[in-house]
Amino acid sequence: DETRRLICDIGGGSTELILGRKATPEQLESLHMGCVSMSQQHFANGEITAAQFDAAVEHALVELEPISRAFVNTGWEMAVGASGTINAVNDVLQGLDESDHITPQGLALLRDKLVDAGRVEDLQFSGLADERKAVFTGGVAILCGIFEALQIKDMTTAQSALREGLIYDLLGRQQEDGARNRTVANLIEHYHIDREQGRQVRQSAVALLSQVAMSWELTRAEDLNSIGWAADLHEIGMDVSHSGFHKHGGYLLENMDMPGFSRPEQQLLATLVRCHRRKLQKSIFSDKPISVLRMVVLLRLAVVLNRSRSHDSLPHINAEASKHKLALSFPESWLAEHPLTRVDLQQEAQYLKTVDINLCIKQH
Repeated sequence: DETRRLICDIGGGSTELILGRKATPEQLESLHMGCVSMSQQHFANGEITAAQFDAAVEHALVELEPISRAFVNTGWEMAVGASGTINAVNDVLQGLDESDHITPQGLALLRDKLVDAGRVEDLQFSGLADERKAVFTGGVAILCGIFEALQIKDMTTAQSALREGLIYDLLGRQQEDGARNRTVANLIEHYHIDREQGRQVRQSAVALLSQVAMSWELTRAEDLNSIGWAADLHEIGMDVSHSGFHKHGGYLLENMDMPGFSRPEQQLLATLVRCHRRKLQKSIFSDKPISVLRMVVLLRLAVVLNRSRSHDSLPHINAEASKHKLALSFPESWLAEHPLTRVDLQQEAQYLKTVDINLCIKQH
């Protein structure tokens, strides 16, 4: 439904906070604190004192301070906790005859029970697994900090977590790429990317890919998606600076939040955009599948063919590929009528030699 939800997930080394509606995130933050790291820093000796617990909560509040105001000002209708730590807190509170929701009052009771126990090995709570005892107190301290910083009055818990999310993601990709398409569309708008230029480059890249897909083993649907999204976003770095914008674009795509994209997918897009122009470094591709280099080559050529930004229709360009060779055949006289494109293609052939790709330009 359209309810705006706050989602909290306390992991071992980080804590994730998300605000959003349905499948669309509105704010996302990842904080450098987790139940393992917090427990190691504040309860490493196994003792649990009031002073140690309060220091851990203060640590969490310091981490939360830069983002809490934006979350509180936006607001939400429902707070939901996900994954092991928060579900463990909920189970323990239920064992203490509290409600089936997490509340500030319940967390205060749990804090007192932890301090009364005095040591990690003496924790005896119904619903707390032995393997979680060592990191439980640190997780509770983080959750207390979250409740205080974000002024949460009530939190429900969700049993679904990463495993179910992966299944949901895989099922969704069999039907549509809605989340990833929305992310790309949002980036185009946010970074003021020239939509028409991106569309032209996408068309050219897809046209080349369709002709060499079999010989260059780029037949997966994900290959088509990746080169299309890279074409849409190849000028994203221009919003930072026109000088070296391909480098800025690669950095942005590698480091920003991109809902719907897995980490490897995001890194692939970053590589395609980073390498779509200027000199190529062979070392970039040393640890990558050959498909990545081949997609880079096709995207670079699509950019070259549309560099004039005239948006006139291009002629049919015949493409044939073998292992280390790509031959492009143009209609007779077209290159003569477009001398700057011919020069760009000759320069591109020199760039591609550094990655062992022989680009051959012909006329038919």
